[in-house]
Amino acid sequence: MAEISEAHDSDSSKIQDSGSEAPQRSESEPDFDPKTMRKTKPGLKRLFLTFSVFFSFLLGFPFLWKSVEIYRSPLPFREIDSLSTQLRSDNLLFPLHFHALFVGFDSVPDGLRQSILSEIAKLASQNPKCSNNYTLSVTVDLDSRCLRSPNSSPYSSTYQCGSITATDFVQNDDVAVDERLASVFGGKTKEYSVAVVKGGSESERAVVGKHRHAWLVVGDGSEVEVAAVKVAELLVKVFVNGGREEGSIRNEFMPVGADGKIVLSFNLLNADPRDWVYDWDFEKIDDTLLAPMIEALGPVANISVESQVLYHTPKASFSYWNQKLESYVFSTKDLPFFVNSNEWHLDTSIAAGGRSKILQFALFISLFAARYVPSAKECPLLLQLPNGEISKTNGFISPMWGGVVVWNPQGCLKDSEFKPSTKNIIPIQDLENMFEVFIGQFRQLFGFKSVNVYAGASGDWNLLPSERGFTEWELDVLSRQHTCFNLHSCATTLGSLSRLVQSLPRMIIMDEIGKQVKFSLEAAKLALSNASSGVYESSAASSSKASSLAEDAFFHPSIMSVSYYSFEHCFAVYSPFFLPVSMHVMLAAVRELRRYKQEKAKYLAWKAKAKAAS
Repeated sequence: MAEISEAHDSDSSKIQDSGSEAPQRSESEPDFDPKTMRKTKPGLKRLFLTFSVFFSFLLGFPFLWKSVEIYRSPLPFREIDSLSTQLRSDNLLFPLHFHALFVGFDSVPDGLRQSILSEIAKLASQNPKCSNNYTLSVTVDLDSRCLRSPNSSPYSSTYQCGSITATDFVQNDDVAVDERLASVFGGKTKEYSVAVVKGGSESERAVVGKHRHAWLVVGDGSEVEVAAVKVAELLVKVFVNGGREEGSIRNEFMPVGADGKIVLSFNLLNADPRDWVYDWDFEKIDDTLLAPMIEALGPVANISVESQVLYHTPKASFSYWNQKLESYVFSTKDLPFFVNSNEWHLDTSIAAGGRSKILQFALFISLFAARYVPSAKECPLLLQLPNGEISKTNGFISPMWGGVVVWNPQGCLKDSEFKPSTKNIIPIQDLENMFEVFIGQFRQLFGFKSVNVYAGASGDWNLLPSERGFTEWELDVLSRQHTCFNLHSCATTLGSLSRLVQSLPRMIIMDEIGKQVKFSLEAAKLALSNASSGVYESSAASSSKASSLAEDAFFHPSIMSVSYYSFEHCFAVYSPFFLPVSMHVMLAAVRELRRYKQEKAKYLAWKAKAKAAS
């Protein structure tokens, strides 16, 4: 027993010795808490890998954004706004130079000038879009010397005294007088001249020439004040307004397409080829009558001509037999139903597509077949006007569509002989007469009169027709009107395009659209410059180009693409692909950064305690 107790005592003494050593180590080292401290420095490997993945996503985002970016060519928004503001605030001014020549009158030029200007102010109408800047010079030719008004234009100063006398107007050959005045005043000048000549009789004659001048022959007892009133009316109502009446076709409805093109489609309609078939020599008419007119209208519109011959083209309206006239008659109330759109296949070529304006001119051949099928035959067929009279042209127009002329061949007469099975050619004389009617209808579509008389408040003026269909002063009216309308149309279209592009940031804007807008603005500026200088033909051509390019830019196919959408739509499309992964990567980076900060704080806490203990 004693031995066991000794052994137990020896073991307890060892335990006591070890217990005495432990407090001695704790006194040399600080207290270590593994929950709040760590002895080793935290590693950066996990943090580096996590943030490498995170930054790779951040660096890839610009490439992703660039890959889904919509291409937008820069547009000159300031220049577009400047053009719109300029046309809206300042009216487009067309300079008009007038020259009144009085031969055989003993009057003061300055007094006549003031009298004519006061009448012009009364007659001139204000256009909210475009206006005219009038200048007037008056010359009194006393045969031996000339009296000129103080404000004479450079053109009127070139007039030589005694160049025009009363004997030049004795003959009734207006064409010869017109050419005579053209050589005196100069046919190429942009000045509108009126010669008032006191003749040796009481008869009065007023004529407007084919160029930019007119003449008024009055009797010896006529007063100069009355002549001044007529001159003022001529200058405003004819040379400025084109002789248009109230209620005529408005300026905005000129038969010109948005691209500045007109397609004249001439159609020869054979109502019933079982009776007979007619053809025409269209090429000859095109060369002699249509080509000069198309060349004259070149600055206003780009005109192309097409022709075709159709068969089995009955009209949609009904006519009745007039025993007194021995003809079938259709009245004006039936005109809306005359054109048979179901049977008249007035097709045009592919070149006539797009925004070009197509004008149809139909030559309708009516057939008399009392000896064949009386219910289907109507010949001769005549048009009765609202006043009960028969139309001299036997045709009518449809605004913005074209015109129709009914031609009754000689076979309509019961005593005439014709062969139903043969192919007939329309006589060239009849064809020329019908195409003169077509040209008159074309003039009416432009707002001019088809008759050669202007009935004014102070008297009538005879209008000399031109071989080209339009006189020089009529072409000036069209050019000014066309320039005004096209410039405002261009500004409106470009302004709409500018607002549309700025409202849709992700709309596709191709380089072609940017070039079209740029060239449109350049053409518009050139048209404004030419218009202010009085170069009407160039201003009309430039304005037509500006309007056409603006329309092409606005209706470009790429603008109507489905590829443009809002930023919200773009986010909704791509977020299902990238948002889940991006959120996990971002959360992992946040957690790893937080863990690294906590572990580093533990290490710094142990270091601080170890330093304090030492």
